[in-house]
Amino acid sequence: MSSAQQPLPNLAWYHIDDPNSPALDELARRFHLHELQIEDCRHRPQRAKTEEHEQYIFIVAKHLHPGQRLVFDDLDVFVGADFLITVSCGDSDYLSRVMQRATQGRVSRLDKLLYIVLDVIVDAYLPVLDEIAEEIARLETSVLENPAPHTLRHILRMKRRLVEFRRTASGMREVVNTIIRMEVSLIDDTLDPYFRDIYDHLVRTVDLIETYRDLLTGSLDIYLSATANRTNDVMKVLTIYGTIALPLVIITGFFGMNLHLPWMQSSYGVWYAAGLMVMSTLGILYYFKRKHWF
Repeated sequence: MSSAQQPLPNLAWYHIDDPNSPALDELARRFHLHELQIEDCRHRPQRAKTEEHEQYIFIVAKHLHPGQRLVFDDLDVFVGADFLITVSCGDSDYLSRVMQRATQGRVSRLDKLLYIVLDVIVDAYLPVLDEIAEEIARLETSVLENPAPHTLRHILRMKRRLVEFRRTASGMREVVNTIIRMEVSLIDDTLDPYFRDIYDHLVRTVDLIETYRDLLTGSLDIYLSATANRTNDVMKVLTIYGTIALPLVIITGFFGMNLHLPWMQSSYGVWYAAGLMVMSTLGILYYFKRKHWF
């Protein structure tokens, strides 16, 4: 059974890695946390949001799931004048990074610790975007060289993931913007530049996501154009073959009638008919060549 941890002994920071733990109920009674927000902690996922109460602020942040790209988990944060509670589902690597930065910076304030928590979460977004940029570059090359159906599935899958990423990043942007605009004593005004820096990172993240979505849309257009062009090439070849075969069908059908026809009594009749078919074929090919149809 999970219990509340205190990662930094000098700060009243309580971390719970199991939302269903009774330790969360104990902290809720101790610090008078609202029951609906405890319910939000236990019913995941929730949208990114910030809610202000008289004695504390409740934040739902979205952090990347370790080991799974573009999969997000909730991090619920309660920050008051004398406590900071974080609730996650399982252990996360960002917790050790928060501890490391707080220890190196000798953090002694809970509002500064809140900044570090959000900054570590948002800093993990950009490396994922760099990986997405490289993957999109490979997709563009694949679309130009071999527009196969699996490439189309990859493009559509990436677009759906970017839509989810944009929704999450936009929600986090609103969370940070709300914190900046709050006029509460829980967060010192001297931290506004730090939160604005997080906000700038989120704005850049959303802009990059929009750019990558446009690139994927362009790749999709290239794929559809390449597929249409390939279909047109196939249809052109088949049309040429069909047109070449048409006079041959007519000639063989003509001489196949049960009537008295020229060359029927001649021993060279079959050669005359074959020569006529060859001449018609060469004539059609010459005409197509003059028209630059192949």
